[in-house]
Amino acid sequence: MTAADSHPTRPAWLDTLGRTPPAALPDYFRAYPTPPSPRRRSAVLILFGPIGGLPDAANAGLDGVDVVLTERSARLRSHAGQVSFPGGGIDDGDDGPVGAALRESEEEIGLVRSSVDIVTRLPSLYLSPSGNAVAPVVGWWRTPGPIGVVDPREVATVARVPVADLLDADNRFTVVSPAGYSAPGFEAGGVFVWGFTAMLLNAVFDAAGLTRPWDDTRRRGIPRGMGPSARDVARYLAHRAAGR
Repeated sequence: MTAADSHPTRPAWLDTLGRTPPAALPDYFRAYPTPPSPRRRSAVLILFGPIGGLPDAANAGLDGVDVVLTERSARLRSHAGQVSFPGGGIDDGDDGPVGAALRESEEEIGLVRSSVDIVTRLPSLYLSPSGNAVAPVVGWWRTPGPIGVVDPREVATVARVPVADLLDADNRFTVVSPAGYSAPGFEAGGVFVWGFTAMLLNAVFDAAGLTRPWDDTRRRGIPRGMGPSARDVARYLAHRAAGR
């Protein structure tokens, strides 16, 4: 049986996440509510899949599941070189955040939309410095296939990182950015994850009941070339000073 023919069983913790009511989600979702008319609306796809595409991979526990991450192009004006989930702006022709997350993933990494089962759509989070309301969409990659960089102007690399590695306490720490921002961070599978993406991963792991004890007093800076631009820092500091 090939990966294209397989239909791996969705892990039970994803169903737990899908049943989690908004009130039970981590505080992030209440701390950054979306205003009625944000400047921009976007969606990202948090895509989990079976390692190797084998039908019994998900049943192997966390060791059998990974998550898709991308590294943004160093040529982008905002968040250049940072690790993110595939996604982008919601267009008028999209079927809401789910349609936008799938379309953007197809355009950025070559994902086949029909290969994904949507697990849940989490409440939007508002990024006040950019005026962007981002809707996280969680998916299960039912029939995995090849993915990779489609447009190098937007995406530098694509990685599938094992969930078990991200949950390993040795790979977790608190990131402190030049802007004074501190939040959970991860380093696994050759990628350094911080900021909004790490915050979402942390929230999903908490809501799914996956989080293992880790030392949040371990602090690390952001590697050279992956930090916020001067423009991003200025925006963050201005909004913090304004109390927004």
